[in-house]
Amino acid sequence: MAKELSLRGELAKGLIEQNAVFVLALGLCPTLAVTTGLKNAVAMGMAVIAVMVCSNFIISLCRKLIPEQVRIPCFIVIIASFVTMVDITFKAYLPPEINAALGIFIPLIVVNCAILNRAEAFAYNKTIGRSLLDGLGIGLGFTLSISLLAAVREALGSGTLWDYPWMPSSLPFEYISASVMIQAPGAFIALGLLMGLFNRFLRKEGNL
Repeated sequence: MAKELSLRGELAKGLIEQNAVFVLALGLCPTLAVTTGLKNAVAMGMAVIAVMVCSNFIISLCRKLIPEQVRIPCFIVIIASFVTMVDITFKAYLPPEINAALGIFIPLIVVNCAILNRAEAFAYNKTIGRSLLDGLGIGLGFTLSISLLAAVREALGSGTLWDYPWMPSSLPFEYISASVMIQAPGAFIALGLLMGLFNRFLRKEGNL
């Protein structure tokens, strides 16, 4: 039973205690850049989950074969291989507007600090099962975080959620969007506020 709880903890830690965005502040470049819309954020999150889980699996599987002196270049080659697969898949199946919004940030997953951090700090030293759960947990935490940030920015900056108006049309007044929220300053404002609220909650719960 203790082992089951421990494995569950490997999955859950990425959602709260080791949240990549709000606690560790990793991968902030795509976090700030692609969160102008919820669709973009979810697509980016799915890409990160796929790359992180697959790269953690291969790195853990081959960890005894990778020389310590060249482990970082090896990690990058493994991660880049899965990023290429995700990039090709997205270009084939996602709408052009989402591909255009993600742009260079899909290839840049190769050097995403959150993925390299898990490869170095976890997958290179742990078993395959734990590495898979770690990658999935951290990836889910990253996805939920950027999706929340994107929802706030899109709702306030565009007046929509998933490209649909969130304010009922029957109301006697019209919502005036705050366009700054879908611009660069709005990204920092929203991220700072959400990060502060998240860490305040963790301190209140005694996790920090």
